Amino acid sequence: MQLFQRSIFTVYCNIKPLITIYMIKKILKWTGIILLVLIIGVTIVTASRQHLKYDAAYPDIQASKDTAVIARGKHFVLGLAHCTECHSTTNADSLINIGKEVPLSGGFAFVLPVGTIYSKNITPDKETGIGNLTDGEIARVLRYGVHPNGEAVFDFMPFHNMSDEDLTAVISYLRTLQPVKNKVPDNKLNLMGNAVKAYMVKPVGPSGEVPASVKPDTTAVYGKYLVLSVGNCAGCHTKRDMSGAYIAPLLSGGGPMAGGLMPPNLTNDADGRIYTWTQQQFIDRFRKGKVFEQSEMPWNNFKRMTDDELKAIYKFLKTVPAAKTPDVAKK
Repeated sequence: MQLFQRSIFTVYCNIKPLITIYMIKKILKWTGIILLVLIIGVTIVTASRQHLKYDAAYPDIQASKDTAVIARGKHFVLGLAHCTECHSTTNADSLINIGKEVPLSGGFAFVLPVGTIYSKNITPDKETGIGNLTDGEIARVLRYGVHPNGEAVFDFMPFHNMSDEDLTAVISYLRTLQPVKNKVPDNKLNLMGNAVKAYMVKPVGPSGEVPASVKPDTTAVYGKYLVLSVGNCAGCHTKRDMSGAYIAPLLSGGGPMAGGLMPPNLTNDADGRIYTWTQQQFIDRFRKGKVFEQSEMPWNNFKRMTDDELKAIYKFLKTVPAAKTPDVAKK
């Protein structure tokens, strides 16, 4: 009997490693199958969500031929709204300085972690630009972040709260531009970009009731409007995630830019860039335009602001509560 038990034990000891290896292989096999099914499922769902359609109202905006309205639109496009910074691949500053029109024919490539995104042709060309779009369709893109085909816009142009009057002025000026035929490449998203587009990018609209008009003056109220609704200062000076959503206190400093610089803190924190600046120092800095070539701030657009606009912006920034964003230092 003891001999039999020993034999059984010996056999068990010999086959135990084989049983263990078999079970491990089986577990790994089924784990691999489950992971493969999940990957295939996520891939299919992600692909099916690349062209989601959204609905949004068409703002009651109609382009004007009034020269004063067009002039105000031009002031924003070439100045604080800095449309030339992204929608042109030419030396816009040089053209403006010699009185030439800047071709807003798009094609500027934003090389991002999610892929390469190209700015659109916003000249009135009917084949490759906005010539065949209605005023309402253009206004819907800017205010509600929805393309004419219903897809969501990557939130690079948050003019959602721009007044009806100023939105009319901008579109009116764009209508006067010389059409430029330039077929802009489609965006080239990587795997991460496809996932972000599928699950994170959604239309972004106004944060409240949009004003019919905003009176230009030198108050902090008007400065807030210029900073947040026209200049999109928060877009760079506030840290955001890959979808464009803010993940830090307003104007407390942004993430690293392609040129290696980091948009500084503009709040009233002691480490804020303009904490010790006077109003005149603030104005003087903008009048200089771009100083550091690697800076991605559109200084040469912003230097075209009026003194009153800069005073209003300075006053608003001095009302922004002190805040900090990790990794954003005073430089």
